[in-house]
Amino acid sequence: MTLLLLEALGALLIFLFIIWWTMFSGRKKGELPDDVEQEKAGKQTPPRQEDHRDA
Repeated sequence: MTLLLLEALGALLIFLFIIWWTMFSGRKKGELPDDVEQEKAGKQTPPRQEDHRDA
């Protein structure tokens, strides 16, 4: 029974380590602003067109 509990604890620790690793392994200074990301991707979003239908 003790061996099962130790194995479950080990699996939990590995699981938490994977979550921690993925949370803090991103960019050093955080995410880039949206406009900078779009410039780097070479994509410009088209201007929004408003709907001018009469009600």
